[in-house]
Amino acid sequence: MRALISVSNKEGIKDFAKRLSDLGIEIISTGGTARSISDAGIPVIGISDVTGFPECLDGRVKTLHPKIHGGLLAIRDNEDHMKQMRDLDIKPIDLVVVNLYPFKETILKDDVTREEAIENIDIGGPTMLRSAAKNYKDVAVVVDPNDYMLIAEQLETKGFVSQETKFYLASKVFEHTASYDALIADYFRTERKDVKLPQNLTLTFEKVQEMRYGENPHQKAAFYSEIKNVKGYLNSAIQLHGKELSFNNINDTNGALELLKEFDEPTIVACKHANPCGVGSDDRILEAYKKAYQSDPVSIYGGIVVSNREIEETTAEEINKIFIEIIAAPSYSEKALEILKGKKNIRLLQVASIDQKQPITAVDLKKVGGGVLVQTIDFDLFSEDGFKTVTKRKPTDREIKDLIFAWKVVKHTKSNGISIAKDRQTIGIGPGQVSRIWACKQAIEHGMEYFGSDVVNDSVLASDAFFPFSDSVEEAIKAGITAIIQPGGSVRDEEVINACDDAGIAMLFTGMRHFKH
Repeated sequence: MRALISVSNKEGIKDFAKRLSDLGIEIISTGGTARSISDAGIPVIGISDVTGFPECLDGRVKTLHPKIHGGLLAIRDNEDHMKQMRDLDIKPIDLVVVNLYPFKETILKDDVTREEAIENIDIGGPTMLRSAAKNYKDVAVVVDPNDYMLIAEQLETKGFVSQETKFYLASKVFEHTASYDALIADYFRTERKDVKLPQNLTLTFEKVQEMRYGENPHQKAAFYSEIKNVKGYLNSAIQLHGKELSFNNINDTNGALELLKEFDEPTIVACKHANPCGVGSDDRILEAYKKAYQSDPVSIYGGIVVSNREIEETTAEEINKIFIEIIAAPSYSEKALEILKGKKNIRLLQVASIDQKQPITAVDLKKVGGGVLVQTIDFDLFSEDGFKTVTKRKPTDREIKDLIFAWKVVKHTKSNGISIAKDRQTIGIGPGQVSRIWACKQAIEHGMEYFGSDVVNDSVLASDAFFPFSDSVEEAIKAGITAIIQPGGSVRDEEVINACDDAGIAMLFTGMRHFKH
């Protein structure tokens, strides 16, 4: 029996090779792997002694040879194959142990050059793995060091590797090589800064954790991370306190983070079921939290709070007055952590670079039956040539600030969405309604309940898409709203503008809608 070993990750390989050698298995190896095995006193045959051809081109060519791939691909119970093997003096290889050049580890390094990344694209390794996996009935193939023990035990107890195990190992190989190639393809696409959607989309993710269940207890779920240096998201978060995150925790927190990234000033976003329930911006994060809390003191209970500034003692004390499921922030003061950890069920996440957005080449995926919908990320706020005042009255400077604030919020609110704001604080949010006027009425009623007519009477309103009729605008006028921001583009725009002019309120068109389904 012969084994071919060629690994970049040499963890555990000496012990594994020793167990194979003790069983009388002949070991073939390459370059540094051969030296490592030989240095451990284990007999090893160099790859050039098998091929009769020297390793060349700085090691780029060493295993790409018929005496290697013939030994891997020959079907043992095919008489013609075995006759050709004898005629060509090719010996079978029964076990392949290969892991690949560290392409992932290389591209994740800071300031890696393109040349360095390309030199760490493995060619011979994937070829050997695929050859062995294709011929799994006759060849056992190991790509994961965690499987060394399984192989060694079967060989020591049975004298062979079972067909069931070989098929399992082959399956792992094709998963691994597919992921490896997808990562390389994504790297090239990112280097080209290509924002076009490719003809064949290949993406790869690594499992971060198994989850107790999905959206509902009867669904299985796991969290997979992109293999990139993407900071500011949950795949790079450090959990400082609390039990592990659930499927819904991650989904909801991600929604809150996406909205938070729209703001540069100190801001708190409170979120429930992936919809914002309260957003506040201010010069101090404590005041921003108070604004977010006041926006909806009922829905924030058991919700998620994300901050783009450090959580310090006074803010922690304020948050701790109610039950919050998750807090995410770039940092926490020592005293704030002490206060917040007083509640065992709260989850505390530290998210470095919390303001960082996804790369321009990123895509948004939505799984549908039989396929997947893919789109570019909704990075923009306005259309450059579409942002304009369309009413006789122009908004004041204060109204413009609040209109932009409300527009950021409604961009990340489920459609049909309406947000009402004043002084960088949400006054009312109407999310996810099947009718725009329902969303408008909900947001107004919400504002009336928690703030009263005096506050709503001088606030502004944002709509994620155009008004198909003037009815929502008329509801806003009755509530005393003084300015509106919306995409425009309805066949009834003139009717809507006239309604605003008659009431003396200002309206901005953005030229860009933000549906969120």
